[in-house]
Amino acid sequence: MPTFRLPLARKGLPAIAFLAAGLLAAPALAANTDPNVSLVPAESLEGNFLSAYVAGSARDTAAASVFYREAIQDDPRNQELLERAFVAFLASGAMNEAVRVAERLTARDPSNNLAQFALAVRSLKDKKYADARARLDKGNRERAADLTATLLSAWTYAGSAKNGKKALETVDRLKKEQAFNQFRQYHAALIADVTGNTKEAEKRFKAAYEGERNTLQVVDAYGRFLAKQGKRDEALKVYQTFDETVPRHPIVRTAMEALKEGKPLKPLVSNPQEGAAELLYGLGVVGNTQGDELTAIIYLQLGLALDPDHSLALVTLGDVYERLKQYEQANAVFDRIPKDAPVRASADIAIGQNYELMERGDEAISHLQQLMKERPDDVEVVMALGNVQRSRKKFAEAAETYSKAIDLIGEPDKGHWILFFYRGTSYERAKQWDKAEADLKKALELVPDTLPAGKAQVLNYLAYSWVDQNMNIDEAFKMLKQAVELAPRDGMILDSLGWAYYRMGRYEDAVRELEKAVELKAGDATINDHLGDAYWKVGRKLEAKFQWNHAKDSDPEPEDLAKILKKIEAGLEDEVKPAAAETAPAPEQAASKQGG
Repeated sequence: MPTFRLPLARKGLPAIAFLAAGLLAAPALAANTDPNVSLVPAESLEGNFLSAYVAGSARDTAAASVFYREAIQDDPRNQELLERAFVAFLASGAMNEAVRVAERLTARDPSNNLAQFALAVRSLKDKKYADARARLDKGNRERAADLTATLLSAWTYAGSAKNGKKALETVDRLKKEQAFNQFRQYHAALIADVTGNTKEAEKRFKAAYEGERNTLQVVDAYGRFLAKQGKRDEALKVYQTFDETVPRHPIVRTAMEALKEGKPLKPLVSNPQEGAAELLYGLGVVGNTQGDELTAIIYLQLGLALDPDHSLALVTLGDVYERLKQYEQANAVFDRIPKDAPVRASADIAIGQNYELMERGDEAISHLQQLMKERPDDVEVVMALGNVQRSRKKFAEAAETYSKAIDLIGEPDKGHWILFFYRGTSYERAKQWDKAEADLKKALELVPDTLPAGKAQVLNYLAYSWVDQNMNIDEAFKMLKQAVELAPRDGMILDSLGWAYYRMGRYEDAVRELEKAVELKAGDATINDHLGDAYWKVGRKLEAKFQWNHAKDSDPEPEDLAKILKKIEAGLEDEVKPAAAETAPAPEQAASKQGG
């Protein structure tokens, strides 16, 4: 889901990135993140510290908080321990505890950047704007070059008797920082709007929009501002332009429906607390984009302390936890999204998908089936259920579910190619080839040329299936050559081309392509099995058995394993030919074959 994306120099994140990274960073040790295992504090200070250290290394902030909480009870004056606990409390969203520890840290060291920053956010939340500014001054000695402190200070001026002039002057201290230009114009527009300076707000919104038309938050804030000024047609055009680039985003779709129906649109930001939360959300997205999960989590948690219902901050925080494979945490965050938020529907789907990733497949299916009852016309929900069924190898059921989604869409357009592709692969795996072939051809007809990776996957799957059944070999070979041109670094597609050469009896060519495929996807059982076959045909029998052994150890399908073991024992017999349903990639094995 696209959110706020802006380039940002690393020096824009000093208040958090440098301190937090050092305090929770540790060697790559494994933490226990199984949600079914309760966290039991150790009986000693050393045990709790070590457990917290390991949890922190795995970015399991919830577990780190539990153990640091126990550790500081045993050694409450240990400065390093307090600093580490403080970061863990911030990252886990335990704001009351974080603030208490921050007060202790700043009492000893008033220049502690991160602690002063957290206390400034607390003061801003409590509308103690002068105190917030004072803390930002104490915690950062180069505030003019610091995006975070400068813009937060500007929002405190916006809250101090709505001093819009001083707030905008503060924002414009960043003029020399070109990397911050979009942030500067965007927050200047929001501040001008909140403080009642409509003329300045319109000028700044236009500048922010012209600089980044594909940033969701800029588009949404500008569209809402225009609507408030009675310029509903202009607002609709702003949303429609975004929709052409990023179709069917729920926030944009909801706004366009409201405009067409004459309904009002609430401003994106109505007060300094929401404005500061919007800033922290944007910085959290930047941290997430840069792969700095801890920084992202802390910014997002601080933003949510100011605006607990900021739906995109919750979405982004859940996304971070998903990337860290902390699916239980992600689901807890997604469940906090307000029920009436446009993104709640997508979050509900993500919850079901995360159950599947936690190997709680029955819960995943039950959850998605309940969503289908609540939203029977929601194609995305139906498709998500089909995806889970396909992942669990319930191919006939998945095909039936995809059929329900296809029935809902009516006349398909290019955006629906993926539905026919997924149903086609499900039919193929369910050994209903005639239906599979028809769907794969339909997917190939619909997939746009602007999606070369998607087109390559459809070409590959259809052509591979033909090759594996000794059907339409010449046409399949041409399609596979085209697929390789579209995705030259895709190991599964190179495997398909190599297998086509093998079926045509061109074994040297097969070896060449299959060796490339193995280099790109070394642990795939099918590719190693195919390369073993090709080696055998060109007389490289020792290497063939090595590849078959590698295939055996790479978790092949049960029916394939039996054939691989036979080849290891007796070599390749001429009559040994894998059947289509036996060598077609499993869904979890062939994300590349299915376009992810």
